[in-house]
Amino acid sequence: MRDTYQTPLNSRYASAEMSRLFSDDNRYGLWRRLWVALAAAEKELGLNITDEQIAQMKAQVDNIDYDAVRRYEEMTRHDVMAHVHAFADLCPLASGIIHLGATSCYVTDNADAIILRQALTLIRKKVIEVLRRLKSFALEYKDMPCLGYTHLQPAQLVTVGKRAALWMQDLTMDVDDIDHVLGNVKLLGSKGTTGTQASFLELFDGDEEKCAKAERLIAVAMGVDGVFDVSGQTYPRKMDFSVMAVLSSVAQSAYKFAQDMRLLQSFHELEEPFAKGQVGSSAMAYKRNPMRSERICSLSRHVMTLLQNASMTASTQWFERTLDDSANRRITLPEGFLALDAVLELYANVVDGIVVYPRVISKRIDENLPFMASENILMECVKRGGDRQKLHERIRVLSQEATIRMRTQGLDNDLLDRIADDPAFPLNREDLMNLLDARLYTGRSAHQVEEFIKTRVDPLLSGEMIIIGDVRI
Repeated sequence: MRDTYQTPLNSRYASAEMSRLFSDDNRYGLWRRLWVALAAAEKELGLNITDEQIAQMKAQVDNIDYDAVRRYEEMTRHDVMAHVHAFADLCPLASGIIHLGATSCYVTDNADAIILRQALTLIRKKVIEVLRRLKSFALEYKDMPCLGYTHLQPAQLVTVGKRAALWMQDLTMDVDDIDHVLGNVKLLGSKGTTGTQASFLELFDGDEEKCAKAERLIAVAMGVDGVFDVSGQTYPRKMDFSVMAVLSSVAQSAYKFAQDMRLLQSFHELEEPFAKGQVGSSAMAYKRNPMRSERICSLSRHVMTLLQNASMTASTQWFERTLDDSANRRITLPEGFLALDAVLELYANVVDGIVVYPRVISKRIDENLPFMASENILMECVKRGGDRQKLHERIRVLSQEATIRMRTQGLDNDLLDRIADDPAFPLNREDLMNLLDARLYTGRSAHQVEEFIKTRVDPLLSGEMIIIGDVRI
């Protein structure tokens, strides 16, 4: 429909797999499965419900007449009751026992909890896939020296692979958080209108154990381990906050990676994939803009801002519930997952095609290495009998002179020439050049990459592998 707004999260960014999880078919199919699970539990616990009624419900679970639902909602002004009526029309034998003892949140909240588990599990798989691709990149470039940056100014050397290990470390922390949150996503259960299970206590003639067992049976039927011990009418909205917090955390990690890529592309050291025929600018034909990395940052920012929404919803639930969460959650929760799904698709795509420019990286090292080698030069001079304090002052003066020459005249770094020509230093030009091997200045970078992958990344990757599809750029 070209005359109606469609969210770009579905039409342009997110994967079909994630979009399906938040689709009407998945959501309302879960509602019906929850009604089947409720009826089956009530039957097992002694209520007058027949196998034929349950069988008829099961047969119609996926047969959703959306036109009938729309008509009923126009009449009732209530989405859950509209679905109850539409389902009952298809299951005349079971029409009297559908939704028995339950309140609307029995289906809405339990289904939401299941969808959150499904979606968060998919996010985890995609984070793992990004880690798998980053691992290959990090190992390939673990030994390649490059400038490190602190305050966005040249600092001691690192390696290209070591920098990738920093990106991976953020994601491994995210996986830990995802696993924790997944372990704490629970069903609301069958709690009733204010969480007291009063309606179920009435159905089961005051038998409290049957009320508790009904929840356990429903959870098992829906494939979920836990049910909240206590609740109001809804499950605690702090669970939504916990889920959105971990989405925000992954978005932060992706943003850090993409921002680093944008900066490195501006330095011409690394470049994200650039497709044949891709246009970087409608005006400047020569441009090769980091469009995918920019999109990662753009969508990640959206995910991060949604966390405040979830925190406000969690904090403003009055007593046993209020309905100002409903419309908000319909937007916030799906958008968080759909946007982050797109981020991870892009992240994996960029990592898979990063272009490295060794000569540019080497040239930038050459421009700065004489300064970084100055301490090693100083130590070698001391070994040969020089005075550390006097030589330190000479290097300071010569470094500043070389810097002024570079910045005011645009010339190369001539610090080594200045040191070689200074009689205070007991080193000749050949001695100095031997101290300029960039590999001498990367510390334990390569071994750190190997150790980190072995101890943290490989255990996460074992048995975890999915295919991430093509991304529209």
